Amino acid sequence: MLNSIVEAEKNFRDLLKEQNAYKESIMLTAWDMRTKIPRKSVEQRSEVVGFLSEKLHQLETSEKMRYFIDVLKEHSTDETIRKTVEECKEKYERNRKIPADEYKEYVMLQSKSESIWQEAREKNDFSMFQPYLEKLVDFNQKFANYWGYDDHIYDALLDNFEPGITVNKLDQVFPDLRKSLTELLDRISLSAVKPDPSVLEGHFPKQDQEAFSLAILKKMGYDFASGRLDETVHPFAIALNQNDVRVTTRYDESDFRSAVFGTIHEGGHALYEQNISEKLANTPLSDGTSMGIHESQSLFWENFVGRTESFWNSHYDLFKSYAPKGFAKVPLERFYRAVNEVKPSFIRIEADELTYPLHIMIRYELEKGLISGDIKVGDLPGLWNEKMQEYLGITPPTNSEGVLQDIHWAGGDFGYFPSYALGYMYAAQFNHTLKKEINVDQQIASGDFAPIREWLSKNIHQYGKMKKPLEIVKDVTNEDLNPQYLVNYLTEKYTRIYEL
Repeated sequence: MLNSIVEAEKNFRDLLKEQNAYKESIMLTAWDMRTKIPRKSVEQRSEVVGFLSEKLHQLETSEKMRYFIDVLKEHSTDETIRKTVEECKEKYERNRKIPADEYKEYVMLQSKSESIWQEAREKNDFSMFQPYLEKLVDFNQKFANYWGYDDHIYDALLDNFEPGITVNKLDQVFPDLRKSLTELLDRISLSAVKPDPSVLEGHFPKQDQEAFSLAILKKMGYDFASGRLDETVHPFAIALNQNDVRVTTRYDESDFRSAVFGTIHEGGHALYEQNISEKLANTPLSDGTSMGIHESQSLFWENFVGRTESFWNSHYDLFKSYAPKGFAKVPLERFYRAVNEVKPSFIRIEADELTYPLHIMIRYELEKGLISGDIKVGDLPGLWNEKMQEYLGITPPTNSEGVLQDIHWAGGDFGYFPSYALGYMYAAQFNHTLKKEINVDQQIASGDFAPIREWLSKNIHQYGKMKKPLEIVKDVTNEDLNPQYLVNYLTEKYTRIYEL
């Protein structure tokens, strides 16, 4: 019996390697389509993605996979194998419910939709994208019904990105968070003390922004022997494997903040992937446990490190060595306050720390309505603008700055957006715990991020998917999700900056 289990484990690992070959090919194609691809080749490349995805789907739902699940879940004594089997079993049962031809059609639609979305955004033409989005919504409604749910159809999609989180949970947390944030925003708007954003103005050449971004990634501990930095329309990080984790950013020569903070953000994602335990390599466990935990890492680095006074105390001279000469005359205090200005904005990825979660709540409410059938795709531009006015007091002048700004719906990622707000709450909770063990401000001020990175790797990164998201939160902080840490952090920070 022992020999047969050892043989089964070996064959199971071989099957996983075969799956990973397809996954890596698909991810590399996705990176290429978002960064380098000639527009005329999108149609054919989408067919390639569809073919590869169909093959991967067949392996994940094969009788061979079913055999290994049945045998190894009962008899393997290897913890990594057992956890891997659990992960494969969840995927097997979900994917078996989707007909292979529908899955292939959906994957091809995703690839085409992302390209059409990019063109529609450039042309400010929602009508170009609308028919693709309608099909994506239809597919996601159909898949959610295949998978099944207890209370709300949207729960079936949330489970893809944040296991353990439901509409009921979000509808308890988000209203209170929104109330706290809007009250603080109102207090800030009444303050006579205002940062001066004009000190950040001026032409900042792309190549110089890139040089500074590369320098900061290196200081964060990003391994360039296992990654690279590229330019894209909508920034993302992508892990082909632990030795190839790529970061992208977007440059705006009139506003360096987009690239600098965007690069730090994506670098946080990359550090997570680069520091997953090597023993999980070539298994489905070699990945972030959820998009919320992943987002906690990127937002931790962007906000709880990159936007702090300690960070700029130690990195302002480095910044000025790459920045236009005009910054040499800007005092550090004025610069720090300016990069932390609170001002409602149209673009989510350019939002300040305080208003950022409000952007997420808008998207959550809209896509929840789309999936439940309460909202029609054609009504999205108007509803988007109404909610922007209600939540942030501003109305986007164009759809490119409104409903067309994010790539997520074009990629079919319904259920993803709540992870951003959840990740922000997780990050604040992790930060609170970390500060009990390490003098975080002192480490940031010294420019030595290694102890912080090592703490994150020890407590979060190394586990990959060995632990569920809420399990990690509980293990690290000794309590369940607690949004009050985020409220406390923002209140304390902006009370100082705006002298409330």
